Amino acid sequence: MKSPASSIRTTIGLAFAIVLSGLAPTSAGGWPPGVVFKDNFDQLPSGVLLGVVGAEAEYHYIQATSPTAGWAVSTYRSEVEWQRAWRGIEVDGRRMVGQFMKNTKYADVHPMLAAGNPLWQDYTANVRFMPHATDGISGVVFRYQTDRRNYMLVVEKDKAIIKLVKDGAGFRVPFEKILAEKPFPYKIDKYINAVISVNGDRIRATLNDNTVLEAVDATFPRGGIALVADVPATFAEVTVTMTPEGKDLLEAAQATKDADECELQANNPKPMVWRKIQIGNFGIGRNFRFGDLNGDGRKEIVIAQVKHHGPKDANAEISCITAINLDGEILWQVGEPDPWNSHLSNDVAFQIHDIDGDGRNEVIYTMGQRIIVADGATGKEKYSAATPERPLVSPKIKRPPPHNKWFPRILGDSIAFCDVRGTGRNADILIKDRYTSFWIFDDKLNLLWSAQCVTGHYPFPCDIDGDGKDEIAIGYSLYDHDGKLLWTLDDKLKDHDDGLAVFKMHPDDKEMSIFIAASDEGVVITDLKGNILRHHYIGHVQNPGVADFRPDLPGLETVTVNFWGNQGIIHFFDSKGEIYHVMEPFQHGSVCLPVNWTGKPGEFVMLSANHEDGGLFDGWGRRVVRLPADGHPDLCYHALDLTGDCRDEIVVWDLNEIWIYTQDDNPKQGGLYQPVRPGWLSNDSNYRAYFSLPPGSNVKPYRIDKGQ
Repeated sequence: MKSPASSIRTTIGLAFAIVLSGLAPTSAGGWPPGVVFKDNFDQLPSGVLLGVVGAEAEYHYIQATSPTAGWAVSTYRSEVEWQRAWRGIEVDGRRMVGQFMKNTKYADVHPMLAAGNPLWQDYTANVRFMPHATDGISGVVFRYQTDRRNYMLVVEKDKAIIKLVKDGAGFRVPFEKILAEKPFPYKIDKYINAVISVNGDRIRATLNDNTVLEAVDATFPRGGIALVADVPATFAEVTVTMTPEGKDLLEAAQATKDADECELQANNPKPMVWRKIQIGNFGIGRNFRFGDLNGDGRKEIVIAQVKHHGPKDANAEISCITAINLDGEILWQVGEPDPWNSHLSNDVAFQIHDIDGDGRNEVIYTMGQRIIVADGATGKEKYSAATPERPLVSPKIKRPPPHNKWFPRILGDSIAFCDVRGTGRNADILIKDRYTSFWIFDDKLNLLWSAQCVTGHYPFPCDIDGDGKDEIAIGYSLYDHDGKLLWTLDDKLKDHDDGLAVFKMHPDDKEMSIFIAASDEGVVITDLKGNILRHHYIGHVQNPGVADFRPDLPGLETVTVNFWGNQGIIHFFDSKGEIYHVMEPFQHGSVCLPVNWTGKPGEFVMLSANHEDGGLFDGWGRRVVRLPADGHPDLCYHALDLTGDCRDEIVVWDLNEIWIYTQDDNPKQGGLYQPVRPGWLSNDSNYRAYFSLPPGSNVKPYRIDKGQ
């Protein structure tokens, strides 16, 4: 029998290939009529399926997160046992898949191994599995839309249960509704044969041919499958069948979807390689900055390698900083390059910005416990100062060391530019640590003020009250220009923010709102007084991208991605802060990067540089531009205008090379859509909100850097 993986994009058994984006195919040669998916795991490799994956997968494409033989590890937390939970094994000479850990910590996340097709509607799934404990769930997920939106048939403590799972009811509290439940005495280490049939809103499940559960629910009309277990369990075989009518509907739905995306891609400019640059021994992941370093009107690249002092990435600093032009020539370099200093799973403090207002960019960074302002053209230090002393952390702060542990002064987690003095430009410097304290300096590195809160990863400065001086939105707090705390939600919200933006969401809104990607708190939207307007408990949310993704809708839309626990779930929010579309195209994190690809209204969002997983998606969640399968590096990506026609180029890279794509109709003249992007290049971070305003927007609250 062919493995599911070997049948990707074949047409054996069906008139087309059915592929769940990033997950499993659903056709294979030699299957009986009616079978759309069948796997006895004979092609699954032995050993751990995922392996240890850290925070680098929040904004890098890590190949280990891709499916193995058609199965994707859909959920994993930061603990190693989660990442090593699913393994290919042999039992009595037969290949099977086992779940090896016991989940006692997280109620809203369950170890899952996902496959199937999101277009499946009515089908019957047969699964044979063996629980090795009874004090936790094990069983089958069906009509799987995401690992937080699905149905489950599970056994636990001598009961059989059908439940609806639909995101969360609170911080790490799942919304799970029991639809049917019956006594089901079972023994550990004995196989259970489960059969689940879904037909419209009717659900019927049979266990071992003698226990029948039935339910009626119309919440999720379609979706794939997954194996689930909070306790050690072994899964032996999976088969999914459909009626002839069901297969016909599936084929028609898939053909329509494929044709629509092909037409959309045909109507958009094709990516064309414009530059290829080889990187020497100074390569790294997503730690690039772009800007005009020498005043020639063209962008250059600054690349910073990182030294980790441990534990893990908690205490990191720049070890080498290199400037190159788009021909790959090294302009200058500070520090000693080392290819072993290329691992990145955190921010470090460096930016390109004209801090002194002389019309030429400087490179501002921290190294060796000093804040350094360097000439952009030469890299020579213009002036510097010691970084702040390591602070005593207030007992109110919920993120104590191991961060900021080894040195008398902070190493510098990130830098943002702002205007708290009312100079009319971003002449002030915010530098922060992880995750407790931040300091504001003027352009001569004189300390203005400092504060402590749960800072999260990256701030959002803007002039909220219209007095010509920036307020600082940081973490779950808002500070006035003079350091006065206006309000905080540190006592109400747990975890930390993973990106926030302050903007007017809907044209009819009287004031701006604050959109916070709040890690395990989900999405929190507040008004300017700190009142929570919306709170979506949708998992560990990160990296919001804000733009006009849907010109047919009023206001701005926001796209977010999930990571720890629910990797790769993408949510689309309208200008009222309501979710209008959800998808799960892959099992890793991503920067949700607005891209002005066409020069027309309606920006796209880039979600990965990988050919199979990624590309540019429109505001409906359709892949409208796909990077070619040409061998390009796909670890990281960014988007900015490099050729001068105001449309974005796409920059992709790994540790060894950089490729830059432009449109196949470049250059394009006249009347092109040109968004306004405060801090797009000068306030960059791996944990920021990428913020792109339509032309003609009110930009008074923001400082627009020259050339951005």
